[in-house]
Amino acid sequence: MTSPTAWHTFLWVIIPYLALASFILGHIWRYRYDKFGWTTRSSQIYESKLLRIGSPMFHYGIIFVFLGHVIGLGVPKSWTEAVGLTDAWYHLMAITVGLAAAIATVGGLAILIYRRRSNNRVFGETTKLDKLMYLMLAITILAGTYATIFESALGHYDYREGISIWFRQFWTLQPDVMLMATAPPGFQIHVISAILLFAVWPFTRLVHVFTVPLGYITRPYIVYRSKDQLRQPQRRGWEQIDF
Repeated sequence: MTSPTAWHTFLWVIIPYLALASFILGHIWRYRYDKFGWTTRSSQIYESKLLRIGSPMFHYGIIFVFLGHVIGLGVPKSWTEAVGLTDAWYHLMAITVGLAAAIATVGGLAILIYRRRSNNRVFGETTKLDKLMYLMLAITILAGTYATIFESALGHYDYREGISIWFRQFWTLQPDVMLMATAPPGFQIHVISAILLFAVWPFTRLVHVFTVPLGYITRPYIVYRSKDQLRQPQRRGWEQIDF
């Protein structure tokens, strides 16, 4: 195997660890000094029709994409083979379920980007970091979809024997650079764009992923009444109603 160059080391060792540091320290800084900015900065008040379509498509799609990556990157190939899941079945599931999730994710993202660009009020609330976030999301998702279809399914590259091993080695501080350096271009673009996305993650609206509104479980109900209802005299709960 060819020896790694300084560029390979920079690309697949230094940048990933710098991105990890940015991801962790950036969230700590954001939580300590920008708690009120820890939000999705929702623009639903400006436009809701397209949001009701694009947002569920994107979020449900990305959840299944995430779960697929957890299995594909985190579970060794020998483990799936040990439970009787052959390569043929694994790749069939990855293509069918993964493609459906990718279509929902790409479609939802396209609707959200169109909505943000075509509505002047929504676009006016779009920051430079928002634009960078959408660009990097689009590159990462499209490159991953392309790589899965044309370089894995049709090109017969098994990422579980390359990228997945590099990913697990990354967490043990012993990444084999050449596993990424020899991966097809589509997978390389997908991985490096995802790494850069994680680097800027804490400084964008993506921080809302780590916000769990547990207070909603225990808080009292909020009752909304129309003006007509407010004008009507309020009846006590125990008073008898005459029909």
